Amino acid sequence: SLISEAGRKFQSAACAAIVEQLRRLPKPTSAPASVEIVLFPPDNRIRDLDNYNKALFDALTHAGVWEDDSQVKRMLVEWGPVIPKGKVEITISKYEKPAGAAA
Repeated sequence: SLISEAGRKFQSAACAAIVEQLRRLPKPTSAPASVEIVLFPPDNRIRDLDNYNKALFDALTHAGVWEDDSQVKRMLVEWGPVIPKGKVEITISKYEKPAGAAA
């Protein structure tokens, strides 16, 4: 797919942040994933919570965190407080199907 210059810059920054956090390149996993995302906006403008997932997941795929974002089986997204420059915190864990859940 065609990615804009801004999108390429975002992916590069996301890759750099991931390597900085892990202190190494990630090893892609093929396991089902559960993802928790906290978005910290840079100001009080009204934003749609669901507008950020695609870019985040594409950047995580590009960085090699997982093989494909279709592995995400559970997702929780919420707003954090406003902070200068904004930021995103992502926690990824192995997905565990709830007991009694349908197949």
